Amino acid sequence: MRQAGLFGLSDQLKRLSDCGDPLETMSRVVDFEVFRPALRKALAYGDGAIGGRPPYDPVAMFKVLILAAQNTVSDARMEFLIRDRLSWLRFLGFDLGAVTPDENTIRLFCEKLTRTGALDGLFAAFDQQLRDRGYLPMGGQIVDATLVAAPKQRNTATEKDAIKAGRSAAEIWPDQPAKAAQKDTDARWTVKLLMAM
Repeated sequence: MRQAGLFGLSDQLKRLSDCGDPLETMSRVVDFEVFRPALRKALAYGDGAIGGRPPYDPVAMFKVLILAAQNTVSDARMEFLIRDRLSWLRFLGFDLGAVTPDENTIRLFCEKLTRTGALDGLFAAFDQQLRDRGYLPMGGQIVDATLVAAPKQRNTATEKDAIKAGRSAAEIWPDQPAKAAQKDTDARWTVKLLMAM
């Protein structure tokens, strides 16, 4: 496999932006720095005098929790996705190849915010910022769900009677295999089920 160069990464990030990276939009819409004072207070990190690895930036870690909640993924999956997705790395402010939070770090961060009672308020404030700017906070956004109109069945009265009689599409349109392949003769059961509800 060919190694990607510095310009390759830059070009790829530009392509993500050109495609309408929703995380770039979120970064523009939400002022994440307003959460920093509440995060610092809730986390009460020490001054680092006793040593140890310094904690990750609390705002970046809060963004990790937002991504996890929006996409309904576990801490272990978050660890992988942060490393895997360029758009997530950029949104979180992590450099490609740099150390990123593992699942234990994510879990402990979330537990600490939960224990101090700050997590619900932080998420409510985040949701409010989105609403104030005309966006709806929603989950499950790893895959963009676009509404597409289902094709309408345009059948003659004779064809409708054959469908109601339980005949297959191949039986109704024996001389038109392409048309038969596109017809859903079982769709009528959906209508009956909806009417029964």
